[in-house]
Amino acid sequence: MDANTIQRYGDELYQALMQREAVAPLTDREPSITVDDAYRIQLRMIQHRLDAGEVVVGKKIGVTSKAVMDMLGVNQPDFGHLLSGMVFNEGEAVDSSKMIAPRAEAEVAFMLSRDLQGPGVTAADVLRATDCVLPCFEIVDSRIRDWKIKIQDTVADNASCGVFALGGTRRSPRDVDLALAGMVLEKNGEIVSTSCGASVQGSPVNAVAWLANTLGRLGIALKAGDVILSGSQSPLVPVKAGDSLVCAVGGLGSTSVRFI
Repeated sequence: MDANTIQRYGDELYQALMQREAVAPLTDREPSITVDDAYRIQLRMIQHRLDAGEVVVGKKIGVTSKAVMDMLGVNQPDFGHLLSGMVFNEGEAVDSSKMIAPRAEAEVAFMLSRDLQGPGVTAADVLRATDCVLPCFEIVDSRIRDWKIKIQDTVADNASCGVFALGGTRRSPRDVDLALAGMVLEKNGEIVSTSCGASVQGSPVNAVAWLANTLGRLGIALKAGDVILSGSQSPLVPVKAGDSLVCAVGGLGSTSVRFI
């Protein structure tokens, strides 16, 4: 895909984000679009946000479960950039009117204390580089109309990033078995999902190692201080004003988020 086309789609997705108006799937309009093309579009979209004064605060990993991989016809996860304008903390309300079609995911966030540069990063390296882990919510949102996405669409759309809400309880990853830690997700007081960390690439730690190695092949390092969202352990849960969610992770505690 030529540079002008990359620029045009990146600009279009940024405008969709700003105006909260979804666009037709890129894969319908560009059947030959590749995942590499999509990452170039993603970077163009992100650059607009950086130019507007935001800064990158970390990365997210998406498409970590086999069910989602099968749905999108891929055999590996994807990634997107977390920006300062996406961050919510425990107790802060999320304004659902500022998104198009928000859906919540429950997962574990990693906060790094040292750089991770692939290739060759192992799960043990991830544990050594992690200051703490905490339960969190990612509220994904698609600028692609009706969530009719293929892998190229979601990658171009910054892995469908919306906002994320970090829990207030932090633990060392060496004090809990993240693969076996159970997760319970409640929506408006009713349980909607139960899972464990093994549903994410065998362990959330493995997902972070995958990200470090994938970025390392591109000459990009994960940096000390970065927040890494390791991938959803729950189904996508549609949310709207008035909804509240609670996520509890064995050994990590719980976090909640509410929508206005």
